[in-house]
This record gives sequence, structure tokens and C-alpha cells, in this order.
Amino acid sequence: MRHLNIVLFSGLLAASPAWAQEINQLQTIVQGQFRLLSEDLGAALSYHAQTPTTPLGITGFDLGVGVTATKLEHVAILESVTSDTADTTLFVPTLRLHKGLPAGFDFGLTYASIPGSNIKYTGGELRYALLEGGAASPAIGVRGSFTRLSGVDQLALSTRGLDISISKGFAVFTPYAGIGRVWVESDPRGTAGFLQTEKFALTKVFVGIGMNFAVLNLNLQADKTGDASSYSLKLGWRF
Repeated sequence: MRHLNIVLFSGLLAASPAWAQEINQLQTIVQGQFRLLSEDLGAALSYHAQTPTTPLGITGFDLGVGVTATKLEHVAILESVTSDTADTTLFVPTLRLHKGLPAGFDFGLTYASIPGSNIKYTGGELRYALLEGGAASPAIGVRGSFTRLSGVDQLALSTRGLDISISKGFAVFTPYAGIGRVWVESDPRGTAGFLQTEKFALTKVFVGIGMNFAVLNLNLQADKTGDASSYSLKLGWRF
């Protein structure tokens, strides 16, 4: 199983091209551009659920690797603050863990590092099942989440999210959908006071489907946070 995990993670890394650049030139943009850059990064680096709403149960685990591709709306601004040209799509590979808790609660942790870049982040979620779901009823849950950027000396960026989602299983398939808000705080560093902190909120909507084959799990998700669209793939083990 450990060797299979390594193979799958390597495949996801191969599917997400190395970015080969760093965010290190924020002093070259003005405040309006910094706000648009922060909206793009807030959407790309906010928490992407990549799991149905149905709670795992007290003994349940979901361990996986994933990649999220976000289409950036203001790539020219990103190019101006990095050391190289930027692609219109930002690929973010992640390691992910979800664990079931008593009383309908689940928690999740994620870690991301973009190859060839100084962008890294950690994140997590706590979800509560308002309705756990069953053979004839859907699962409904509320989730609080966060992410925090690391590795970029010139930028401190964090997000907080709150959403509500619904899912319903059919054989091996569990489609889900949700809506929520993401609050972004983007704090520039080392710009001699020319740029100020940006704080704002973005609406997030998402749909996805989980597919379980014995202990192997495949999850596909599409979401829109603000104006930026993201598409996610996760491979893992659910037991």
C-alpha cells in the first residue's frame, strides 16, 4: 500500500507542471493590482473540500493525494511579481487526511507545496453533519475551514471558510454540492509601506462526486471562488 501511495502521488506531481518561479517582486505593483493578485491567490489557496458531505463515522479514515488546477483571472499581475512567466493555470498538489469523530463531526488536514516555487500552505477543516444521511435521505453538513500560506517572504496570506453542503450516495457514487464564503487576509511584506493589507470575502460554490471501489477512493470536484474556477482530483483510501 505504501508503494502504491508513492506511485499515485508521483503521477499527480507529473500531472501538475513545475512552476519554476517565486513570488518575490511585490514592490513592482500598485495597490489595485495587489488586490486582484490577492483575489486570485485567495481562490487558488483556499480550502477545497474534495470529499462528500457524508460523515466518515468514528472509525473512518480518508487518506489521499490530490491536485487542484485554478484558472487565474489576472495572470499578467502574477507574472510581474514573480521571477519568470506564469501560466494561466496554477496547479497545486496536496496531501490530505480526513478522520471521523463522534457525534457526526469530521476533521481534515491538508498540506500543499508547488514544485519549483516558494508557495506552500497548510489547511484544515471541521465539519458537522446536520443530517448524517441514509438509504433514503441525503447528508447535510456545515464546515469551517482555514489555510495559511508559508514560504513566501513578501506575503502573509490566510483564508477562513464557512460552507454548507449536501450529498447522497448511489451505489459506489456519491455526488455532492455546496455553497459558502471565503474570507481572505493578504498582508504584503518588504514593500516599504507602498502596499497595504487587503481583507475581503469571496463566494464559493462547488460540485463534486466521490467514487468508492472497496478501499480505493476517487474524487472529482469543480468549484468557483470569486471569479476564479478550480478543478480538483483526489486519489485515496477510505476505510
